[in-house]
Amino acid sequence: MSLPAMQPTQNNIYSSVNYNAISEIEAVDLTNCDREPIHIPQSIQPHGLLVVLTEPDFKIAQVSANSLEIVGIAAEDLLDCPLADFISSDRLEDISKCLDRSFEHINPLAISFATAEDATRNFNGIVHRAISGEIILELEPITNSTDREFFHFYHQIKKTLTKIQAAQNLGELCDLIVREIRDITGCDRVMIYRFNESGDGNIIAEVKQPDQESFLGLRYPDSDIPKQAKELYKLNWLRLIPNMDYRPSPLIPSSQIKEIAAHPLDMSHCCLRSVSPIHIEYLKNMGVAASLTISLIQKQNLWGLIACHHNNPIFIPYEIRTVCEFLGQLMSTELANKEANENLDYKLQLKNIQSQFVERLSKANNFVQELIAEPETLLNLVGAQGAAVCEGDDITMIGQTPQLDWLKSLLSWLPKQFKQDIFVTDNLPSLYPSADDCQAVAAGLLAMAISKIQHRYVLWFRPELPQTVTWAGNPDKPKRLESDGTMTIFPRKSFEAWQEIVTGRSQPWLDCEIAGAIELRQAIVDIAIRQAEDLAHINLELERSNSELDAFAYIASHDLKEPLRGIHNYATFLLEDYGSILQDDGADKLNTLVRLTKRMEALIDSLLKFSRLGRQELQMSPIALDPLLGNVSELLAMNPQWQNCEIRKIRSLPTVLGDRILLEEIFTNLISNAFKYNDQPRKWVEIDWQIVPKPEHSEENQEPTPRFVTILIRDNGIGIRDKHLETVFRIFKRLHAPSKYGGGTGAGLTIVKKIIERHGGTIKVQSIYGQGTTFLFTLPIQESL
Repeated sequence: MSLPAMQPTQNNIYSSVNYNAISEIEAVDLTNCDREPIHIPQSIQPHGLLVVLTEPDFKIAQVSANSLEIVGIAAEDLLDCPLADFISSDRLEDISKCLDRSFEHINPLAISFATAEDATRNFNGIVHRAISGEIILELEPITNSTDREFFHFYHQIKKTLTKIQAAQNLGELCDLIVREIRDITGCDRVMIYRFNESGDGNIIAEVKQPDQESFLGLRYPDSDIPKQAKELYKLNWLRLIPNMDYRPSPLIPSSQIKEIAAHPLDMSHCCLRSVSPIHIEYLKNMGVAASLTISLIQKQNLWGLIACHHNNPIFIPYEIRTVCEFLGQLMSTELANKEANENLDYKLQLKNIQSQFVERLSKANNFVQELIAEPETLLNLVGAQGAAVCEGDDITMIGQTPQLDWLKSLLSWLPKQFKQDIFVTDNLPSLYPSADDCQAVAAGLLAMAISKIQHRYVLWFRPELPQTVTWAGNPDKPKRLESDGTMTIFPRKSFEAWQEIVTGRSQPWLDCEIAGAIELRQAIVDIAIRQAEDLAHINLELERSNSELDAFAYIASHDLKEPLRGIHNYATFLLEDYGSILQDDGADKLNTLVRLTKRMEALIDSLLKFSRLGRQELQMSPIALDPLLGNVSELLAMNPQWQNCEIRKIRSLPTVLGDRILLEEIFTNLISNAFKYNDQPRKWVEIDWQIVPKPEHSEENQEPTPRFVTILIRDNGIGIRDKHLETVFRIFKRLHAPSKYGGGTGAGLTIVKKIIERHGGTIKVQSIYGQGTTFLFTLPIQESL
């Protein structure tokens, strides 16, 4: 596309401005450039006029000081006057209609402004509402070379659009755009400046005059464009500076309309907004006399800039700037498509690996085993040289990785670094200083959190890859120590190529590689969800079965007692009424029947008791175990069988939370068992306790967890063989004949275990056969312990 460059004429707006009334630019301390309020400069560039209007009468509340040069009327003669005194009623109506809608469809307005000599001057009028609510009208003079009807651009735009769509990749697109923008604007140099993750920018495309030094491939530090400037580039797609030597024209407020002048005008969307003196000095050091900047925005983020530089002042009219803005927006929409075509073969290769991995994992029951089954595939998935698969304390290392101790230390630091369960960096030493010693294998890290609670992670590593970075001048800006101790930083004056060897960094992770890790995580999460659903279904069925079994046991045992009692009674009646006439063999059989019915009744009572434990509501309260143990000791002392038995309390017992009746049953059962299964002449039981360490809260689970105490009941009895330790808690499981050690149903330990579990605790047994047994069980305690 070729258009005439809009060069200033000899009698242009720059030479006609009266600078005498304009104050000097206030000096800015460059150490504070990130906080410089560039959106409220309270002045404009003098190639146009800025007017602030009241609502609804459109009186002029503020005006720039250069009004006499632009419209031929002094500022004091414009302030407080209705805008209707100077422009036609149809243009006022256009402004009124768009106040509650978008201004874009009317800009620019063709405005004829009446001057003091009853003449008119023609302008492009740009109307918009400031962020703070004011109505702003900007007037730019229409030069003789400006053609307001730019439909003749249609065919060139259509041709450019066809070229953009035909571009195969990002490089072709960028080269095309800089050429088209140069042809449209006539600027000496047009570049595309792309930001990286650290905020630095690289020149990735350039077209220039033959005698100019090339900036292609140079990198510019993040500090060259402060944060607030980047935000303004996102709000305002275009930024024009026609003349770097301009003198800013301040805004003059009305003395009568004080509500608008009460605070600085937010000029974020203003085309004429004055520029930071730091930025002006920076561009002058580059030899730039005029500039136009077009934003490139992708996914609401500033992707880069199209920077147009000219060696002489140049005014680019609104219409041509609109075409440039359109091309910038068009390029922004194409960025994602063109970037998708970068490294296409590699992306297809990764996609194939991802698909195979996901397919295998979808059929797996143990994703950890599946991950490490093919180590090379796991590395190739993201283009890594090393990996570590972590499940709790188990860490499987693949390829080139740091040492195990270092990995464990990293895993204690890593959880807080995740964003949406992914952490990625190509410069780990800058974030994790301990990585300095491991950057030969772990300068780059791509980490995936599968479950922070269960400490399940996959880490991929890349080694250090020293790089030569070519900066546009030394990125360390000149500094001067002031008398007050502050440091003033100046824009660098030289932009000649300056090379630096950058260490501690790996090859950057590509978006497609990060996407591979995210897809892998999703596959693993799907497996976990599927397994959780299967487990939940099994648990639901188990709960239903347990409830049915519990109900059955209760009903069956309750109903069995009546016929059993009848059998017992009739056998007893037979012995009492006919015992004398029965032979010895018959009497023995009846006695055996009576004994069996008593045992059967004891078993049924135990079954009833066990079934009730799962149904009854616990009466929880603080229970002091010392008095409770005293009650149990008194009860056991009443039994002559335990006269030579000793209960030893190592120290005072704690207070726990529980159901008093059920806790007494625990101690009674365990202590009586200790005495019963004991063949020593002097029988004893020792009781001690210890606090269970409280687990630390994880980030994901901040719910308070109760503390527990472990109670130990140790005896000097007959002990239990190792092969029976797993079965002692099984209901009706006896290790001895019913006639030995006082008999019993074999349900006591089962009931004890059920009671402890109902309290949220656990029980286990340790024993040395022939020497004694220790039961260890946990109970909840109050937090004061």
